[in-house]
Amino acid sequence: MVLRLTSRNGQPCTYTKTLKEYGLNLLECFTLEAAHNAVNNGCRVGLLIVTQEAELAHLDKCEPFVSNNKISWVGLIAQELISMPRMREFIGEHLFNFITLPADLDHIALTLRHAWGMAFMREVQHTASPAPQADDDDFVMVGQTPEMQRLFIQIQKVARTDASVLITGPSGTGKEVAALSIHRQSARRNAPFVAVNCGAIAPQLFQSELFGYEKGAFTGATQRKIGRIEAAQGGTLFLDEIGDMPIDMQVNLLRFLQEKTIERVGGNDSIEIDVRVIAATHVDLAEAVLQGRFREDLYYRINVVCMSMPPLADRGQDIEDIAKHYFAKFASAHNRSLRGFSKAAMNAMLSHDWPGNVRELVNRVQRATVMAEGRFIQPEDLGFERNDPHNKMMSLEDARAAAESMMIRRALSQSRNQISRAASLLGVSRVTLYRLIEKYNIRPDIAASARTPFLGSAKHDLGAHK
Repeated sequence: MVLRLTSRNGQPCTYTKTLKEYGLNLLECFTLEAAHNAVNNGCRVGLLIVTQEAELAHLDKCEPFVSNNKISWVGLIAQELISMPRMREFIGEHLFNFITLPADLDHIALTLRHAWGMAFMREVQHTASPAPQADDDDFVMVGQTPEMQRLFIQIQKVARTDASVLITGPSGTGKEVAALSIHRQSARRNAPFVAVNCGAIAPQLFQSELFGYEKGAFTGATQRKIGRIEAAQGGTLFLDEIGDMPIDMQVNLLRFLQEKTIERVGGNDSIEIDVRVIAATHVDLAEAVLQGRFREDLYYRINVVCMSMPPLADRGQDIEDIAKHYFAKFASAHNRSLRGFSKAAMNAMLSHDWPGNVRELVNRVQRATVMAEGRFIQPEDLGFERNDPHNKMMSLEDARAAAESMMIRRALSQSRNQISRAASLLGVSRVTLYRLIEKYNIRPDIAASARTPFLGSAKHDLGAHK
């Protein structure tokens, strides 16, 4: 059975009777509801006939249905329409094949049969696909922007040492992935990497979770338990969201970092521990120290080397690269017939604010590979509205202004509002910097209070998932 989607005012298809002689039953649908019913009843081939330029305006309306991956669409297109950009884009993204009119009936029938066979094979393959397996793709750092290249160099340098590292940045930027990358490039790569989420452990359980306990240490302690610190012996201990650690536990952690020994709860023996400590936080620990929520001595103990993870919204081209990386991973597991992202979907991703950073991007791509029914992922598959005004591309002028404003604020913060120093960092004169501060209505006192680290000189190009 072949489905033909047409408007109520459309002319009856002249091929209906002829195709029936070839053993093909052509079902004409005048509404999307009728077309959906045809698909649910087993129709797997669609015929799209476009003979007039005026019909191009209706392509957007039927595009969501045409992108249905259960259907293999064949287009019969007037020769003069093939050169039009909208027609070419539609053919490339949604049609299994197309034939220019006038066309030979034998050619049409053969193409429709081929389309049905491919749709059938996809359906069988989808039914037989094995469940996706977890792999190391969840712990890969992807990025080509200057910020990420500088971060990769930092990781290579600190991996050669055993110095404590503090990784800062918003949630979802890939702090744990960066910590794991340090571990894998270090001499401890063959030893354990133990991650502890300090914000997910109940305060009363911190002591026993980190240090372990002896049998009989408390009610319910029926046997000895090795703590997270001891489990990382010889390797790397990653303390995620260390800013959420209770203040009383910070004292015990500081003692361990100073003495390199621990005592299990209920025990008296000191156990020597050889681990490298990497901590991460999304909060400003320096501010937490001022407010008395974090110990100053512990702050300086863990902050030997500080690395900052940039927000995804500041990483430009990396958004596309990360999306394509995880598309390859998830599409192979969920929907192998997908070919990639449509232009509309990529534009929506590039203009999104990404409050959830890399974690949000990965989740949206995974969702899209499951939900997409066409050959290319559309904005709605990613959870975006196709015509959402917030997803419009930023102009080049606006992007340049945003980048300049951001770098000026970082330079002022780094230089503690010293205009001469900030101008030097940016590679401009003081007069130019004053002009730009006035242009972007920047208040230096606010810029400095943001405490955002300056990411390099503006002489260079302006510009993981936890």
